[in-house]
Amino acid sequence: MVLEAQPVSSLSSRSAVADGPSQEVNDTQVGIAIRRWCAPLLGLPMGTSADEYLSRRREISNEDAAAIFLPAAGFGQLLVDTGYQSDRLIANEALSALAGVPVRPIVRLEALAESVARSGPTAVGFGSAFQDALGAQLVDAVGLKSIIAYRFGLDFDPVPPGADEVVAHAGAWLRSIESSGAVRLEDPVLLRHVLWTGARTGLPLQVHAGYGDTDLDLHRSDPLLMTGFLRATEQVCPVLLLHNYPFHRNAGYLAQMFAHVYLDVGLAVNYTGAQSRQVIAESLELAPFTKILFSSDAWGAPELHLLGSWLFRRGMARVVGGWVASGDWSSADAQRTISLIAGQNARRVYAID
Repeated sequence: MVLEAQPVSSLSSRSAVADGPSQEVNDTQVGIAIRRWCAPLLGLPMGTSADEYLSRRREISNEDAAAIFLPAAGFGQLLVDTGYQSDRLIANEALSALAGVPVRPIVRLEALAESVARSGPTAVGFGSAFQDALGAQLVDAVGLKSIIAYRFGLDFDPVPPGADEVVAHAGAWLRSIESSGAVRLEDPVLLRHVLWTGARTGLPLQVHAGYGDTDLDLHRSDPLLMTGFLRATEQVCPVLLLHNYPFHRNAGYLAQMFAHVYLDVGLAVNYTGAQSRQVIAESLELAPFTKILFSSDAWGAPELHLLGSWLFRRGMARVVGGWVASGDWSSADAQRTISLIAGQNARRVYAID
């Protein structure tokens, strides 16, 4: 079965064309996948050695590599969060030119709050300054993102903090910034404040869950821990649970239970390589097919943009095609499901053309 739909890719924080693949990833699923799928586009044989691949990649810039890999990925649009290491990212306009498709921004709430804090607001004025800054971003943005899982955990108090609480905690944070110079937002009250301020805009709210980097406590990133927040936001905004591995089955349950909850397994697809078919199949167990979105979650190496698309296409075609071959599904149901997940769901949720 050929997957023909052009995916709408949520790249999350991983929109940069900043780094090529490194030596330490070679003996992993993603390293082998890069040498299997990306090598032929650089004129190398499939499954070329790690040394040969790295030697070839070092001969070209990341922008040149992106000009090869991004169009080949076959995206229809890119939804991009530039809130992580933004000083290392190429501009969205340049990314759009490399990929040959429109790029729409996703606003990372914590990064915006940190930017506001650097501007020198008072404790009393922080809340309104953040509200104004967010309003300015919403002119172009199609969605918002929170990394509260990284900064605290998903076991946060689901109730929005009161105004007096926000002022008191903003004062403590701003004094800490003045004395230490460290601007990282970790205060749980302020994290809840920016999360709820974002939610009340009504825009789709992405929340990272599951697999991530070393500053994440994985056991506190299970999306089941934020069930109280999901109950509280049922009539407020769509909530998109990002990535979720190894809790993707839990995310599927939440998407089945709550009408406004959606999920993807994008990051896991890249990093599980040849095993991504299994992850994709597990994500299709409980969640309604109108609630699952494609995501590449690529950051840094242009290869990850390509893998995010091609492994998804391959995995979906094999999983759903297997159900057709066994007589469990009709071909029409298979084609509809693939089209929904590849792009139609994203276009509907984010209200994009």
